[in-house]
Amino acid sequence: IIHGVSLYLEQKWYRKTIWMYLAVPVLLYAGERFLRFFRSRLYTVEICKVVIYPGNVVVLHMSKPASFDYKSGQYVFVQCPAVSKFEWHPFSITSSPRDDYISIHIRQLGDWTEGIKKAFSVVCQAPEAGISGLLRADAPNRTSLPELLIDGPYGSPAEDHRKYDVLLLVGLGIGATPFISILRDLLNNIIKQHEQAEGLSGSCSNSNVSSDHSFTCLNSEHGNRTPKNQRRTLNTKNAYFYWVTREQGSFDWFREIMNEIADSDIKGVIEMHNYLTSVYDEGDARSTLLTMIQTLNHAKNGVDIFSGTKLRTHFGRPKWKKVLSKIGTKHKNERIGVFYCGGPSLGKELSTLCHEFNQTG
Repeated sequence: IIHGVSLYLEQKWYRKTIWMYLAVPVLLYAGERFLRFFRSRLYTVEICKVVIYPGNVVVLHMSKPASFDYKSGQYVFVQCPAVSKFEWHPFSITSSPRDDYISIHIRQLGDWTEGIKKAFSVVCQAPEAGISGLLRADAPNRTSLPELLIDGPYGSPAEDHRKYDVLLLVGLGIGATPFISILRDLLNNIIKQHEQAEGLSGSCSNSNVSSDHSFTCLNSEHGNRTPKNQRRTLNTKNAYFYWVTREQGSFDWFREIMNEIADSDIKGVIEMHNYLTSVYDEGDARSTLLTMIQTLNHAKNGVDIFSGTKLRTHFGRPKWKKVLSKIGTKHKNERIGVFYCGGPSLGKELSTLCHEFNQTG
């Protein structure tokens, strides 16, 4: 490139061809930058809530622009001019498309994310009682907050989850973020179906029908067909969420949504499993005492002592071949989608196992 530029400067440019090769990537890069600049001005967001967890994770809740439509599993690019006027970083959206806000989880892993944490720590305070090291600001003073720009949404493989009857969602550490939006969306569907079922049963019970006739409650607009929006919610019959993390404090990031699912998912559509790898595997003599204490506390209080959720935490790592075999046996003749976000080593293992199970049927 340097040699080509020197020729371009020293010789008559129209007699050389190097400018043609330089023009295409330069125009594409400049066009992408200009497009992002204008797109970011289309969506004005305001910070509604800031939470900083002990594991150096910043959670930002932003107002949702009226024209901002996205799907579960998608992501946005974020810029904070107070930290850097030119850097844009992608983050998975962790809120549901039906929520009236947009949320993202940012983990401190570099200079830019460290700057984000410092910029928003100024407006946060420690709660009077709660998690040690937690900082939060509910409905903070917007004049004291740094400006935040977003560009998106952008598609990702996770947004294809609606194509499958059964989902296996696997996240390592902060890699769970793309699937939180999917879980929230499924939870909202469960709640909506429950409300619709109650509404239909209520209309049936209040109908004045002669006892000599049998009757069936139908949607008056669609006859005996399921409404279009309801058919879409029924595509996913079951979802299995496996979250593997090394730090116990990580469970605080998504404690609220996990407890909400445990309370609302009466039919067991969503099955969640938390794994803590910093403790020896279950069955190991060195973790026997912890397992006993955990079991007793969960039976007595209904809360896990490690995660603080209603889900019992497993120790060590999942046996993935056993997990896939169990799901495949339970859901024969159904389309099963495996989605993963984390390190490449486990991704290769899951890909190999999926190929093996597809070959064996």
